[in-house]
Amino acid sequence: MVINYKDTVKMAGICVVSFCAVFICTLFLNYNLDLATIKSEITSQNAALYEALKMTGKVTASVSGGCLALTTVILLCFYIGLYINTHKKELGILKALGYARLTLAGKFWVFGLPVFFGCGLGYFCAHLLMPTFYEVQNDSGMLPEFSIDFHPALCFLLVGAPSIFFATLAVCYSYFKLNVPALALLREKTYGSVKTARVDSDLPFLKEFRRSNLRQRKSLIFFIAFAAFCFSAMTQMSSSMDELASPMMAIMMVGIGFTLACVTQFIATTSILHANSKAILMMKAFGYQDRELAGAVLGGYRPWAYLGFALGTIYQYALLKISVSIIFADVAGIPDYQFDVKAMLVAFVLFAAMYEGVMQLYIKQMRRLRLKEIMME
Repeated sequence: MVINYKDTVKMAGICVVSFCAVFICTLFLNYNLDLATIKSEITSQNAALYEALKMTGKVTASVSGGCLALTTVILLCFYIGLYINTHKKELGILKALGYARLTLAGKFWVFGLPVFFGCGLGYFCAHLLMPTFYEVQNDSGMLPEFSIDFHPALCFLLVGAPSIFFATLAVCYSYFKLNVPALALLREKTYGSVKTARVDSDLPFLKEFRRSNLRQRKSLIFFIAFAAFCFSAMTQMSSSMDELASPMMAIMMVGIGFTLACVTQFIATTSILHANSKAILMMKAFGYQDRELAGAVLGGYRPWAYLGFALGTIYQYALLKISVSIIFADVAGIPDYQFDVKAMLVAFVLFAAMYEGVMQLYIKQMRRLRLKEIMME
């Protein structure tokens, strides 16, 4: 067994993202399926509301589910690459003993387990919340009452199919990543076409180190920006839910956004610090100060974080504007949506405080690194 099940515990981020995606999709898609059972009872007076609710479910499930599914793909590939990089010698020994690449890659199916647990838990929790969700969706009482039904096809679509897909993806991606000779793995070297590294010789060392760090770890840029995107979009969107939807929707938005932001930022920042630990210790030995090290290692990701916040602001405004102007255009009593500057400023202050606070915690962690840790290797 190349991978033990304890290795999958480290992929809690995949489990959380899968949970959020399936939780949202289950609520809205199950509601749409049950809503279709009363189509024959819909009158001309509530036809607009009926169509608007159906379209809202489709848009929410497709946009949220698609975005979170893409994030899960990136997370899975990131963890597989990280596992292979940290277990090169073991994998090299197995290849030297005659194990085929497909045999080794087949063991990586267990990386799909966090997706299965996350999807299953999200589906289960969504069903627990459904009675309240259905009641809130028809708070106006304009639609006939209908019951909550279990849909086996939807269960497979949201739990079984993603689990199979991501387990297969894990095997295929690991098969691609393991296309390395055994000797290269044993020497812990990267094998393949070697590209000449870009070096800006006129730049000071710290600036060049920061740029090189960003170029080599593009996936971490995505995680940092995505964390800011989730916090920005969900926090600002929730401020409009009292008027456009319900307080329950506002709580859901804030909870999911805050959870995704914390998980993805933790993954990214921890990975950044771990990947640069040796370089940090060597630079400390040469007399670089903590402030200089923090700027070189973590400072390059700050612009991407604030860019993610800006994109989240644009995304939530566009989504709500389209929902109100197009989807709910024919529904009476829905107020026009305008950009909320106050909510944006509050969200920005909260995000800046959270992001900079997390950075300060990791700077303190950098200070605790000791040179003897690298001298003992």
